[in-house]
Amino acid sequence: MGDSSTSYIHMVQHLIEKCLIFNMTKEECMEALSKHANIKPVITSTVWNELEKENKEFFEAYAQSQSKQDRMSEEETSRMIQKMISDTSSKDPDE
Repeated sequence: MGDSSTSYIHMVQHLIEKCLIFNMTKEECMEALSKHANIKPVITSTVWNELEKENKEFFEAYAQSQSKQDRMSEEETSRMIQKMISDTSSKDPDE
């Protein structure tokens, strides 16, 4: 795998981690990254699945802790994702 592929996967992983902070489900994360970062849902799903394999305990606890009332509105989520994407794109690519 080339450096650019590795960097892309790391970026997707970083964005998924942000989605987790926002208490999104896998489906919500796939939709948000597709809509706001032009990342194909299959890529988000694949990276998410790999993260789940590597961090079973975390994802089990995450699934149990999710509840509708803890989630942000779609408008809040959209604003936060746009901010994190602009923050990510303004960073040094070697970070």
